[in-house]
Amino acid sequence: QVQLVESGGESVQAGGSVRLSCGGFGFWFSSYCMGWFRQAPGNEREGFAIINKDGNISYVESVKGRFTISQDKSKKTLYLQMNSLKPEDTAMYYCAATGGFCSFSRGDFGYWGQGTQVTVSS
Repeated sequence: QVQLVESGGESVQAGGSVRLSCGGFGFWFSSYCMGWFRQAPGNEREGFAIINKDGNISYVESVKGRFTISQDKSKKTLYLQMNSLKPEDTAMYYCAATGGFCSFSRGDFGYWGQGTQVTVSS
């Protein structure tokens, strides 16, 4: 059974940093595209960082230069380092996995974690 478990969410002040982790269980981690999504209240869940099975990484413009996605395949763990956080980064953060097409589209991902909350105060 595929399972993704996020951790690391917290409340920080603007300009601060947070590191999220996502442990993957029950699937061949090395062969999957992994992604980070976030959902703020009243908004759609949006993808912003992805890493494909070959290690190629993409970000949306709003997080470029501030967020870093990485993974440790030996530990089956996905990470998200978030720096220079802004109040608009406040959201529930989800990791996701797909064995298919790797994109920022929520519909391409079939496996999801439960989410971890990040709150950034001004």
